[in-house]
Amino acid sequence: MSRTEPTADGVSEGRAQTEDLLRRYYAAFDAGDMDTFLSLLTDDVAHDSNQGGRDARRVGKEAFVAFMTRMNECYRERVKDLVVFATADGARGAAEFRIEGTYLVTDAGLPEASGQTYDLPVGAFFEIRDGKVARVTNYYDLQSWLQQVGA
Repeated sequence: MSRTEPTADGVSEGRAQTEDLLRRYYAAFDAGDMDTFLSLLTDDVAHDSNQGGRDARRVGKEAFVAFMTRMNECYRERVKDLVVFATADGARGAAEFRIEGTYLVTDAGLPEASGQTYDLPVGAFFEIRDGKVARVTNYYDLQSWLQQVGA
């Protein structure tokens, strides 16, 4: 059976594997299990953020680790209402969810943190290679976040 042929339940193997990968990715994120989270990425992973300006693309696991280290220091976040999607061959995936968070420590160039909470809709798009995340692009509304933290 090819990765795009439907299984008995009508879902292709590629789609099922990618949807499972994305669920594990967000479960590890929620659990704060950075070892598992990072093990799901390719070494040359590309990470894009729509709100990051010209430095929005980070390439390589080392750059992703630096980003996540800063995020984990400044924010405590949990994924809610996760829905994942994947192409039939599993080469691309997407996730739609809400991120509930607390702003813990002031992040460079952003308003002062004082434990403010926020709740944002997020869309994420993925390229998958060899069963791992090769690219993740996140979309969220920075202006809404700024309003919620009182900027």
